Amino acid sequence: MTQSSELPPWHPERVAARLPYLRRRARLTEATRAFFTARGYREVETPYAVPTPGEEVFLRPFRTESISPTGERRPLFLHTSPEFAMKKLLAGGAGPIFQLARVWRNGEEGDLHAAEFTMLEWYRPGAGMDDLIGETEAYLRAVLPPVVAWRGIETDLSTCERMAMAEAFRRYVGADLLATAGDGPALAAAAGAELRPGESWQDLFFRLLLERIEPRIGRRHPTFLTHWPAAEAGLARRDPADSRVAERFELFLAGVELANAFVELTDPVEQRTRFEIDRASRHAVAGADWPLDEELLAALGLGLPACAGIALGFDRLAMVAAGAPRLADVLWLPP
Repeated sequence: MTQSSELPPWHPERVAARLPYLRRRARLTEATRAFFTARGYREVETPYAVPTPGEEVFLRPFRTESISPTGERRPLFLHTSPEFAMKKLLAGGAGPIFQLARVWRNGEEGDLHAAEFTMLEWYRPGAGMDDLIGETEAYLRAVLPPVVAWRGIETDLSTCERMAMAEAFRRYVGADLLATAGDGPALAAAAGAELRPGESWQDLFFRLLLERIEPRIGRRHPTFLTHWPAAEAGLARRDPADSRVAERFELFLAGVELANAFVELTDPVEQRTRFEIDRASRHAVAGADWPLDEELLAALGLGLPACAGIALGFDRLAMVAAGAPRLADVLWLPP
């Protein structure tokens, strides 16, 4: 007898097993569109194949190419986020916008990852970090039940926790994060951790975050982890009250990292400098790749309005909402 796991994902038995989760996903999609439309947002669609897929140091895009009617070939990439395109629309005067976009990140696979997935992104001109956190809380309560249960974790949405990254390191790592910024040996000593061969301060920062902090937040209540070190928030505005940190937050729900958000950097000169730093780091590891997005920098120069934006993993939200064990369970046709 053929085991269910050996059947193709389109087989009736496999589809039937996923159908309750997929129905919940469909309701979540409808509720999401209703929420943002009621708040004055416009739904937009931006290109998926782009000349510049992003400037993240560690993300790897899928490559393709465009062939013109005259045979001219141009390299393109499947975007890792619609952020750059949506910011151009904001500079063009589109106002509050949201998108349920397919995005691609090469090399990602597992219970909580897929190389192709759906990202919910929204941007509101005039919003600050408190505004965006408040709106995210309202969205969660509008589309989820009061208590979410996933993999034995019950998360109560009646209240949400806000914690600065420095406080998280003090509480769970025992280290003064900002006092050791950029100094790997100092952070390792403060954390009682061994600095691995070739491990930078940035590498150690993310290892401690992953091993000691993330498993302990976003469980009883959703947690907004705010005010990241400025070096780890390349698209976010520095906090006017403390230039060592930037106005970035991540959202954790039911023990799952769900969203990443910024009060957006609008200065084209500083943004170019940050891009060049990230590009140098990426090229040192993977070699030269794609051109800098000069159109985005031109849009910033023309005038990106003060705004805040967030990227939320919609498949992960659907998984948690449905109580599905794995991300693949909420995909209509998983790989």
